[in-house]
Amino acid sequence: MENGKKKRVSLQNTHVKLLAFDLLSLTQSPSDPTTSFSRRGIPVSLVETVGTVTLRDLKHGRFLRFAVDDGTDCVPCLLWLNDADSPSVARRRRHDLASRFAAVVKLGCVARVRGRLSRFKGSVQITVSDVVIERDPNAEIFHRLDCMLLARNCYNLLLPPSSTK
Repeated sequence: MENGKKKRVSLQNTHVKLLAFDLLSLTQSPSDPTTSFSRRGIPVSLVETVGTVTLRDLKHGRFLRFAVDDGTDCVPCLLWLNDADSPSVARRRRHDLASRFAAVVKLGCVARVRGRLSRFKGSVQITVSDVVIERDPNAEIFHRLDCMLLARNCYNLLLPPSSTK
């Protein structure tokens, strides 16, 4: 940061790498309880986490609910599958992609999950946009190290965006 000054920024439009305990402790904005979350006052909407799939509940044609455990906690994830009959080509393509993601998410596999934060029954969850099954046995440890470095050198140094300009 220039001259030792902290920058005021938002992490709203980037996938923020977080450990599960940090992700589940995000606070929800009272002004917009449906979509606005923050970490230490900094808005966060998109997240990325890596961990072992410990729960898998498939409702055919509707959704896949699964949980990812990174050793600090379990993050609930939801992958929507209900766009198959949509007249929109883009939605059908999204459904095909989601179906492929659902097919590779198996109990015990290590998955990198990216998506939008949402809340269901009072709990934070990830509405999944992307799932990658990790083949590297070190993926979880590298993600954990990335999260710690980003927290120390980036996320914790940022100031919340100013409400006045």
